[in-house]
Amino acid sequence: MEPLEDIGSEGEEMNEENPPRTGPVWSLDPEPSAAAPTAVPPPVADQRIDDPWDPPPPPVPPVPEKPAGGGLGGRAWLAVAVIAALVGGLVGAAVYGAIDSRRDDRRPPRTSTAVPGSNTSLVGSPLDIQGVLDKVQPAVVAIGVTGFEGRGAGTGMILTPDGEVLTNNHVVEGAARVQVTLNGESEPRQADLVGADAFADLAVIKIRGASGLPTVELGSSAAARVGDDVIAIGNALALPGGPTVTQGIVSAKDRTLGGLDGLIQTDAAINRGNSGGPLVNAAGQVIGINTAVIRGGGSEAEGIGLAIAIDPAKQIIEQLRKGGLPPDQRAFLGVSTQDLSPEVKENIQTGASSGAVVAEIVPGSAAAAAGLRRFDVIVRIDGKDIRGAANVGSVIRTKKPGDQVQIEYFRGDERRTTTATLGTRPPDEG
Repeated sequence: MEPLEDIGSEGEEMNEENPPRTGPVWSLDPEPSAAAPTAVPPPVADQRIDDPWDPPPPPVPPVPEKPAGGGLGGRAWLAVAVIAALVGGLVGAAVYGAIDSRRDDRRPPRTSTAVPGSNTSLVGSPLDIQGVLDKVQPAVVAIGVTGFEGRGAGTGMILTPDGEVLTNNHVVEGAARVQVTLNGESEPRQADLVGADAFADLAVIKIRGASGLPTVELGSSAAARVGDDVIAIGNALALPGGPTVTQGIVSAKDRTLGGLDGLIQTDAAINRGNSGGPLVNAAGQVIGINTAVIRGGGSEAEGIGLAIAIDPAKQIIEQLRKGGLPPDQRAFLGVSTQDLSPEVKENIQTGASSGAVVAEIVPGSAAAAAGLRRFDVIVRIDGKDIRGAANVGSVIRTKKPGDQVQIEYFRGDERRTTTATLGTRPPDEG
């Protein structure tokens, strides 16, 4: 692969000299519309490197913008595919090499240890990194793409012996040509897009003429616990010599970023090019798809990587194998929403402590028929808590047109309940 090059100003990393854009994060349920402005789904082709996924929202008086330093507006997040234009300098100011994946012999193994003053014992054993790599690494591939932007790179994991590969949508979006380099091979193989979902930021591609390939084992993200050991494997910075391996823990679960929620947070180092690679547990099972990192916007935050949880991804993978879900089969509620920040809460005088503020209603949509209005705050849909705008879309994506959903919301200080019959996006909506 030719050396990768920087994409220029559109891909500059957010830092104190180039502060992140601020403003409220907007989200629309799975089908966006002209009448109901929406957050851009996981990064589009010209935002795939260091450009935060934070488009200018439409004015919705009297809801104020989030101030810098509050919520996502005060942070920059990076989709971690490597993208390169045809002109420019080298990617990044520094190069990160693949770490030595062997356990440091200076670090004593964990053993059963009595905690002074208690009847509890700490029981553990060293993580067998080499054993995990023997199981997973053969099925991790490097993905190279070319398109109108130039060259790019990311990571994928083989799902089937005949060459189905799972990756992020933002790795392959806009690509005219996709190539896959298998572990241990130097020559790339050609691959074709099978299906992609920009809202879920997932894609399935297939290697041409493949057979007998090693595959990953999909585990359970629900079973993962905060503090569990994890390993991230990927094509970091498209460095030669094989994939980069980093170790960490599950730092948190159920994180939300832009239009994605239920994400796994990890401190295992994730860099550009890791997008689409596996986050695996101590048993060598995939529990997440490495997708983004967060930079600290003045707080100097480090070690905040985010992976799409594998459990909700499994259903989407099945849809992508069939080419993805056509628009007329996608459920549509018809609302544009914003996170309920403290400033917005004070402005609209709501009794809700968290939720998704309705900013716009699509005329004639399910939301309109259910009686929702601007500045209502949605707090639950079908028994699932709605903590922010991203939760609305993630719940609706699990539904079909014609499904009925119960919506709990606040109008001012009054908590109300309504039922909406989901439809599809109107043809004139885009």
